[in-house]
Amino acid sequence: MTTVYHDSRHDDDLRRSNLYAGDIYVYSPTEEGLALCEFAKEQCVRAFEPHQPPVAHRSFNVQQYSEILKRLKPGFIHHPRCKELLPALLSRLGCGPEDTYFDVPRLRTACPSDYLSSGLAYAFKPHRDSWYSTPMCQLNWWLPVYPVSSDNCMAFHPHYWDRPVRNSSAGFNYQQWNEVGRKQAHHQGRKDTRVQSEALEEVQLDPQIRIVCEPGSVIVFSAAHLHSTVPNCTDQTRISIDFRTVNLNDLRSNGGAPNYDGESTGTTTHDYLRCSDQTNLPDEIVEHFRQLKPLPLFPNNYSLDAGPDSLEHPPEVPS
Repeated sequence: MTTVYHDSRHDDDLRRSNLYAGDIYVYSPTEEGLALCEFAKEQCVRAFEPHQPPVAHRSFNVQQYSEILKRLKPGFIHHPRCKELLPALLSRLGCGPEDTYFDVPRLRTACPSDYLSSGLAYAFKPHRDSWYSTPMCQLNWWLPVYPVSSDNCMAFHPHYWDRPVRNSSAGFNYQQWNEVGRKQAHHQGRKDTRVQSEALEEVQLDPQIRIVCEPGSVIVFSAAHLHSTVPNCTDQTRISIDFRTVNLNDLRSNGGAPNYDGESTGTTTHDYLRCSDQTNLPDEIVEHFRQLKPLPLFPNNYSLDAGPDSLEHPPEVPS
């Protein structure tokens, strides 16, 4: 069962424990969250002027729009202002500055219908971030920049929390992705041809959880949660920010959510910066995760027809 906590006063230790068990936290807008979203708005307005960002797609063809995103998104991701705003937001929400490490924020655009759903505006199918070389203690933080609705937000599929999904993560390596896949983003047209981790079985999208919150609000969830981009049935582009954190103590203890089906290799740990001084994680931790071989509770070659019980020695699943 997934519990959604709204404006909880849980401390960070209890929150992380609950998040690793499949719960979701939602926080109302704070001064720090609104500041991050206002900065993103400024960048978007400048990029799309004289058009308003949520409706700018109406004034550009796909190629023109992609060229704007090609400049806008990297500019936001690597802007030094973001490295000031993120630690402030995390501190406001109770994260310890010495133990919490963050990665750079991504600016996401989900355009209406099939206008643009690939490359720099890739519409994510149901997936776990743990299929993408992340440590199992990674937490995801998501903020809407402009108003969202149930028809253009993000969906969670909690009935898969403790249920494996056959997927292609065994072929994904984060270091290779950085060298090849990420650099090809702006070359993708209406169909994204890059090799990414994805489900190799039909995923039942219902029941699902859709959380609609105000701009500047924050949704926090585990990298192990199966989630997806809701097909945008509105006439406006959804613009959002997301970033990720890890806790140093959880990395050292190999803590985090259970890994039911992730087999990707490589590691994202060299991307994180400490909130207090923006230094990288210790080299020994990065090297540990670089060499770590994922051990999913259910291997990816289990029989879908017979179910997990068909395994000769089915693994013990934690309660």
